[in-house]
Amino acid sequence: MSQTIEESLAAMGITIPEATAPAANYLPYTRSGNLLFTSGQLPFRDGALTATGIVGADVSLEQGQEAARWCAVNILSQARAALGDLDAIRRIVKISVFVASAPDFTSQHLVANGASDFLVEVLGDDGRHARSAIGMACLPLNAPVEIEAIIES
Repeated sequence: MSQTIEESLAAMGITIPEATAPAANYLPYTRSGNLLFTSGQLPFRDGALTATGIVGADVSLEQGQEAARWCAVNILSQARAALGDLDAIRRIVKISVFVASAPDFTSQHLVANGASDFLVEVLGDDGRHARSAIGMACLPLNAPVEIEAIIES
C-alpha cells in the first residue's frame, strides 16, 4: 500500500498546519464543481512569516524559494480544510506566484520553483501544474511571496 499524502509530508518532516481564517472580507477557498480555488497564501510557518521584504533586495533567491515552499504548504492546509483529506486531491491544475521583487530582479520563475518542486515532491505527477510567476512592488504584511492555486478534486 502506498503512503498517504500526510504520511509523505511527515516523512519530509512537515506537518500541515490548521487552515488560517481570512484576514478580511474574502473566503480562504471556494469550490466550483470539482475545482478548488484557494485565496493567496503567504509563507507562514509556526505563526510567523518565513521572511519579509523584497526579493533581490532584502530577501535572497534561496529565501524566496523557501517562502514559496511554505506558501505551498499553506495551500495544502486550505485544501485539507476544503476537501477533508489531502488524498482527495486529484491534481494541482495551476498556481499563480506573486513575488515582491526589486526592480532589477528577473528570476521570479526561480522563486516559484520553491513551490513547484515541493508540490511535485509531495504529489508526484499529480503535483505538476501550469504556472504564472509575476513580479510585484510589494505584498501584504511585507511578505516576499504569495501563491494561489487551482486544485482538481
